[in-house]
Amino acid sequence: MTFPWLTVLVLLPALGAVLTVLVPTARPTLAKQIALGSAVATLLVAIGALTQFSLSGQRYQLTESYTWIDAVGASWSLGVDGIGMALILLTALATPIVGLAMWHEAVGSGHPQRTLFALLLVLEAMIIGAFAAKDVLLFYVLFEAMLIPMYFMIGSYGGPSRRYAAVKFLLYNLFGGLVMLAAVIGLYVQSTGQDGGGTFALAELVALDIPVETQRWLFLGFMLAFAIKAPLWPFHTWLPDAAAEATPSNAAYLSGVMDKVGTFAMVALVLPLFPEASREFAPVIVVLAVITVLYGALLAIGQTDLKRLIAYVSISHFGFIVLGIFAMTSRGITGSGVYMVHHGLSTIALFLVVGFLISRRGSRLVSAFGGVQQVAPKLAGAFLVAGLSGLALPGLATFVPEFMVVLGTFERYRVGAVLAILGTVLAALYVLWMYQRTMNGPVREEVAALPDLRPREVGALAPLLGLLVVFGVFPSTVVELVDQGTPPTMSEAGVTDTEPHVPAAEGSDR
Repeated sequence: MTFPWLTVLVLLPALGAVLTVLVPTARPTLAKQIALGSAVATLLVAIGALTQFSLSGQRYQLTESYTWIDAVGASWSLGVDGIGMALILLTALATPIVGLAMWHEAVGSGHPQRTLFALLLVLEAMIIGAFAAKDVLLFYVLFEAMLIPMYFMIGSYGGPSRRYAAVKFLLYNLFGGLVMLAAVIGLYVQSTGQDGGGTFALAELVALDIPVETQRWLFLGFMLAFAIKAPLWPFHTWLPDAAAEATPSNAAYLSGVMDKVGTFAMVALVLPLFPEASREFAPVIVVLAVITVLYGALLAIGQTDLKRLIAYVSISHFGFIVLGIFAMTSRGITGSGVYMVHHGLSTIALFLVVGFLISRRGSRLVSAFGGVQQVAPKLAGAFLVAGLSGLALPGLATFVPEFMVVLGTFERYRVGAVLAILGTVLAALYVLWMYQRTMNGPVREEVAALPDLRPREVGALAPLLGLLVVFGVFPSTVVELVDQGTPPTMSEAGVTDTEPHVPAAEGSDR
């Protein structure tokens, strides 16, 4: 029997959450140490799982399957391809970093610090499970259950409007989940009608011959839930409120890790389960994705709240990710998968730097800062690198996947690709303007005594900024891992690459 890598990756943070919450309230430091230790252990196991993953092997690896609800054909079935492995590594890396960054965030909230750290670990376990699930019912349960810990993380430990933001977050996502549940049931009914015995196994469901009319309805049920989670315009409005009211570290985890479940599911579930419907609705989704890119960028420019600004930046980037998926080209799908990972690193870094600024100044308004670079050069430097990654500067990790997405989109939707490029131009405006207003200029009296980065904060930011540079210089590391699952996804979706036609110049021999 092979080692159950994926089950261990789910159970380890869950066990850490139990141990963390059992620590007496009077010993908050011990609780945080146990939680951080559990997160680091999970990261080490994830790295161990990566060593067992072969780029030349079969599509799904590290597979496990155990009977769960035999009466309906549901199982604890896990396995990963390249994109799933990459996102599990992102989750395992982000958790100890966020845990370290939020070391003092729960102080003064009126709620135990241990509970916040336990919720983070529970959320990590559910997200890893969702990235590995190869049973549709299991995925649905984890997809919905992960809303609960994040709801309490926002509603109990956030800002003054945290309850409103938490309820809005929960209602939006619950609505999408309920629609998805109806589609999951419909998919199960299709399996009972064709093979006589119902199943939720992804491989068996992909093999079904579902009528196109039925595919359309099931596609819409799944896609609505994932578009809300992603978030895609016009289902995005919960994210700016949630990100603004959550603590900076929790906002980083929400946007940098948790929301990737939505875009991952578009690749892992929607395209293979509903290939004809996906091809039919692709132009509509591409239009929505382009609107998301431009809308998020334009609204980011006008924000006065640092956390809301980054939330809209994130929305714009999610537009690029969805665009690449529904361009349905190998470059687009691989680029989107890589973008999910690198966007996670970039967004987490941005939220953490902003969080450190807010904790020092006591304000999240852009106008409350000025001249920070002169009094806290390390903090300003970290902000600059994270910000430049947000505009996909060449040499940083986000450039290559954004370029791949645009190139892959141009193969099928040239106008959409050209319009999306405008998003990169707008990115330069909101990132550089944000940096100029907060870091440059004369030193404001209120920031004159601002301390620079502390060792704990350096420990949280250094891995993120280092990877943004390393993956920018050596992008093939993640590209090759993600690309491992792209050819079978293209095959299941029934699409092939189409090179763009460039008309020959008049008088040319071509």
